[in-house]
Amino acid sequence: MLVSPTPTRPGTGAQTLWISTTSNTKNPGSFQNYTDYFKCIAAKGDDFAPCKQFQRAYNSLCPNEWIAKFDEQRDNGTFPASLEP
Repeated sequence: MLVSPTPTRPGTGAQTLWISTTSNTKNPGSFQNYTDYFKCIAAKGDDFAPCKQFQRAYNSLCPNEWIAKFDEQRDNGTFPASLEP
């Protein structure tokens, strides 16, 4: 039995895997969690515990090189997304 590599119903696991592995960044959750963390601490402060979930997520999803690049872009004012809450 042949299985189509493209699912016939939206939202199936195969489609989700395809989307996440062919995105521009190869891991959209990495960038999103990074931005969410900095938006969260801007709004709630460094000590707001729920913000830490975003930090843990981007640290586990992002390669260290990406985090270094994101940090450099933030420092230089060239980060490609708003980090305002």
